[in-house]
Amino acid sequence: MKIYHGIDDFSTLPFAVVTSGTFDGVHLGHQKILSRLHEIARQHKGETVVITFWPHPRLVLQPEDESLKLLNTFEEKAERLRQQGVQHLVRIPFTKEFSQMSSEAFITDILVKRIGTRKLVIGYDHHFGKNREGSFEQLKLNAPHYGFEVEEISRQDIDNVGVSSTKIRKALESGAIDVANHFLGSAYQLTGRVVPGDKLGRLLGFPTANIEMDSKFKLVPADGIYAVTVNYQHTVYKGMLYIGNRPTVHGTKRNIEVNIFDFNKDIYGDAITVSFHHLIRSDSKFSDLEGLSRQLALDKIEALRLLQ
Repeated sequence: MKIYHGIDDFSTLPFAVVTSGTFDGVHLGHQKILSRLHEIARQHKGETVVITFWPHPRLVLQPEDESLKLLNTFEEKAERLRQQGVQHLVRIPFTKEFSQMSSEAFITDILVKRIGTRKLVIGYDHHFGKNREGSFEQLKLNAPHYGFEVEEISRQDIDNVGVSSTKIRKALESGAIDVANHFLGSAYQLTGRVVPGDKLGRLLGFPTANIEMDSKFKLVPADGIYAVTVNYQHTVYKGMLYIGNRPTVHGTKRNIEVNIFDFNKDIYGDAITVSFHHLIRSDSKFSDLEGLSRQLALDKIEALRLLQ
């Protein structure tokens, strides 16, 4: 997959089969659109193009609103689109200036002149351009003039999947990892760098790697203990991960730390990717460290059972 960090880097294609959107999560609903994109490209010997916007429009248009948490960083989104077989990914930097571009200008200047769109596939109720003025109806009406055909994934198809980025966010925020993973079509992931901690896990017999997130906008699931797998330098390990403020020791900072099973390497400063598979239990306060250590031993047994 080729990635273009701006429309000026893109060379017009002979037969571009295109879709556009934020694609946060690249979930099953998005995958339905991408599947249709590939089907059309095969029929016409074309090439698939995804146009996405980064930063997420809401982060630019409503900077004071810090409530939006994203399912993907741009790098994670790009990797998921690559796994879906997309051939060209065009990242358009979303700015306040770009948000003022009319739907007509977006169609003529980007879809037609820059990309060479011959087939456009969009999701149900997709809008674009200044004030979201662009619509399927507008595209359908003017498609002959633009020189491409447009197809909308039907509401029934989208409803049958029953998924949205908002539903996935709510599932993660409540600890419903199984639900989120079902809608995503794969395990939810976090990527970050390993930073020094206070060595409490080592004292308890369960040394942990403390993870510092790459992005403050990335959604962190609900507090609790999770059965996870950890990808470190292309090797996958089993483990259990804790999210919370460590109430047993009266902690105040929300931590993300993972106990990687059968692992004994110095990885400070290195990046790791954690995949969430199951919630083992919610966060709890114990009367002493011995009680917490006993519970962690039971958590490990449960994590290994769940990860079989």
